[in-house]
Amino acid sequence: MFLWIAERLGFPGVLNLIRYITFRAGAATATALFIGLLIGPKFIGWLRVRQGKGQPIREDGPQSHLAKRGTPTMGGLMILTSLTVAMLLWMDFRNTYIWACMFITIGFGAIGFLDDYDKVTKGSHKGVSARARLLAECVVALIGVGIITWGAGTELYIPFYKGPVIDLGFFYVVFGAFVVVAFGNAVNLTDGLDGLASMPVIIASLAFLIFSYLVGNAKFATYLGIPYVHGVGDLTIMCSAMVGAGLAFLWFNAPPAAVFMGDTGSLALGGALGAIAVATQHEIVLGIVGGVFVVEAMSVIIQVFFYKRTGKRVFKMAPIHHHFEQLGWSEPTVVIRFWIIAFVLALAGLSTLKLR
Repeated sequence: MFLWIAERLGFPGVLNLIRYITFRAGAATATALFIGLLIGPKFIGWLRVRQGKGQPIREDGPQSHLAKRGTPTMGGLMILTSLTVAMLLWMDFRNTYIWACMFITIGFGAIGFLDDYDKVTKGSHKGVSARARLLAECVVALIGVGIITWGAGTELYIPFYKGPVIDLGFFYVVFGAFVVVAFGNAVNLTDGLDGLASMPVIIASLAFLIFSYLVGNAKFATYLGIPYVHGVGDLTIMCSAMVGAGLAFLWFNAPPAAVFMGDTGSLALGGALGAIAVATQHEIVLGIVGGVFVVEAMSVIIQVFFYKRTGKRVFKMAPIHHHFEQLGWSEPTVVIRFWIIAFVLALAGLSTLKLR
């Protein structure tokens, strides 16, 4: 909105700063952070009144988690509110990439909300059926990725290699939708401990803030040998807003958590990262930067696969963060060590910019 107003006024005086993506990105971070911290206390209080018993806690999970009974969920609504308001204030309304990524983010958030609502009202951790939820996610992802790739490149790039590997053509939409759905659910599986998903999402958003800016700048993209996508630089603003919204939520989600983000937040943030990775054509790099989420998802797949065929478990409990809890690690120890790993993986992902 501010960009539209400044344009109509001819960018007079200090309003000329709004012309620059870097300024609007910083402003989006501050706006999302401020809104999140402002609405947080009342919003959490409202959730606590509305939900009563809060998020259902699994009886077969770690026993230490039973003390979290009564903690409200759907905190992702707070993230989506601060993110959306910040975006509407600082985004370029003409940018298709931002609208497509926001469509996926809000769409996945709505799916997660329905799942959370079902869990709370029924007092069960099962929620909406996996098949129905996955189908809805695929529909949203296909539409969003279709918009992203309309008239854009469909080449697949891999880390440490300069230039595209193969042009996927129409199948790029299917591939991109798979990335979005897979990453949305990977973040969802990671969200099992206080702050465990929040900080790695913030770290990944910071990494893709840099990727978005470089991919959207012709000179930097040519120099680094990465794909140049006209207009994708504005996703820097979305990544920045995600950082601000994530930090505000983490303020209330820090142990002991006053609120859980629930599927509303984890699906939305995972879908957003997947969509941004597709728009910047750095899908494979997302697997490195978001390696924590990939490992969490793979631990569940491996556990289910081997248990169904052998009746034995590879891990003491899946996702893998519960495995370390069963080994005797305290919850803060697991969370902070995963944060460190997420930071190292983000640096590894950023290193691919020069190693091509």
